[in-house]
Amino acid sequence: MSRFPQQETKLHGALLIDKPAGPTSHDIVDIVRGQYGIRKVGHCGTLDPAATGLLVLLLGRATKLSQKLTADHKTYRGTIELGISTDSFDAQGEITSKSNVPVLNLNTLSNVAEIFTGDIKQKPPMVSAVKKAGVPLYKLARKGQTVEREAKPVHIFSFKLSNYTPPIVEFCIHCSKGTYVRSLAHELGQKVGCGAHLRTLHRTAAGNFDVKDAIALENLVKLPSKELPSRVISLLELTRLIQPE
Repeated sequence: MSRFPQQETKLHGALLIDKPAGPTSHDIVDIVRGQYGIRKVGHCGTLDPAATGLLVLLLGRATKLSQKLTADHKTYRGTIELGISTDSFDAQGEITSKSNVPVLNLNTLSNVAEIFTGDIKQKPPMVSAVKKAGVPLYKLARKGQTVEREAKPVHIFSFKLSNYTPPIVEFCIHCSKGTYVRSLAHELGQKVGCGAHLRTLHRTAAGNFDVKDAIALENLVKLPSKELPSRVISLLELTRLIQPE
């Protein structure tokens, strides 16, 4: 997929990618490095391999802005499946329980979702990259170990549910950095008494960036090097975006 230019490309700014399901965020960083010869490439906010949507890549000197840009709030849409719980809280995990889904309607589910809005504390899932004593939790989980995790504060600006077709409910969420949407799906299932997991997740926005302005990965890998600069948000514009008004 990648081609390796003879000379390094010097671009400084942000490149918005519409990530497909499958590759990791780091895979996409490697593709851009290799295909366009850009030595310094980073990203603002990891998406799980199965998740899709907006991935903000930072190129060259813009990587120094990573901490400020990553701190921005995020917006997602996706689906939750009731009645099945998994160890990772999403569809990629091992099933831990199955239950009959009670008779529910969208209004009831929406009232439960409302409980999670505002300032809340979340424990990271055991199947996550968070480290305990230097060891990623997912490695401990693979060994059948469960350890205590520190709950961290996050803020849920809104958690709206829609189009409930049992056992699947669609949602849109606007949340702060560091929110585990799959944990919210799991907790929603616990509240209604039948368990649940995150079935799909699509990031639609991150801070001032929107997925509608992103280039699909399948189109990016076909993009000639001379056309890449037209897709990059300049370092000057990025600096303006993070300046307080």
